[in-house]
Amino acid sequence: MEEAAASPPSVRLVVGSPDRMRDLGRALAKLLRAGDLVMLTGELGAGKTTLTRGLGEGLGVRGAVTSPTFVIARVHPSLGDGPPLVHVDAYRLSGGLDEMEDLDLDVSLPESVIVVEWGEGRIEGLTDDRLRIVIHRAVGDTTDEVRHVTLTGLGDRWTGTDLSALSA
Repeated sequence: MEEAAASPPSVRLVVGSPDRMRDLGRALAKLLRAGDLVMLTGELGAGKTTLTRGLGEGLGVRGAVTSPTFVIARVHPSLGDGPPLVHVDAYRLSGGLDEMEDLDLDVSLPESVIVVEWGEGRIEGLTDDRLRIVIHRAVGDTTDEVRHVTLTGLGDRWTGTDLSALSA
């Protein structure tokens, strides 16, 4: 009899404000290490860059983390002994992994933490090991700041990682 494959580690969180989204990024940074790929998915204004800003603060990198929409990718070197943060916005890239390969992310991945906004369907070929973060927000004419965030660890790297620690 075959054993069923264990489901990937996953946690669902409710984040009530941009400040709390940054806090989540800072907390998540404690779990990340060089070689990690983080894939962010969510509507415009969902908080992807705000989360990444918190990651940058938690990782202790140089430079203000802002949306790389028009430059496609920004590298933030570490101010200490941690990994650099490579922040990519794949929104304007239509060529999938071929266009992503032009960014040489596979070269940067082993020594960096790479965060890719709008990466779904584009970066899965880089590695089987990635953290997928989906951010849902109310759409339409609303001032609702609440976000529903689902973090799922995929691949061997995330097996046994306790993502529930982020909900504390």
